[in-house]
Amino acid sequence: MKRLAFLLALAVSTPACAETVTVKYRGPVDLKPFACQDTKSSFINRVCYDAANQYMVILLKDTYYHYCEIPKSTVDALLSADSHGRYYNANIKGTGKDGPYDCRTHRVPSY
Repeated sequence: MKRLAFLLALAVSTPACAETVTVKYRGPVDLKPFACQDTKSSFINRVCYDAANQYMVILLKDTYYHYCEIPKSTVDALLSADSHGRYYNANIKGTGKDGPYDCRTHRVPSY
């Protein structure tokens, strides 16, 4: 019985393994500092946000992309929008370097 209690305590206190994803145009990113939320969108599957660095990693279909210097209010609006895809296309994506949070023209955090 003591052994079982010890094993249960060990399992509860052992931190979960960090998840690393491959972000297009960046490479591997450890999601440990991010808060991630799955969505029920047919286009956007997951949104991960690091508020300290204003950095978002988003899973579109089966590819992760990143957005830099994106305010939490914008991420919150994306997650609460009636249509995640429509909000993303209208307010986040942009075209090329015209995107409001394009990491080619905004600060990219180092991890």
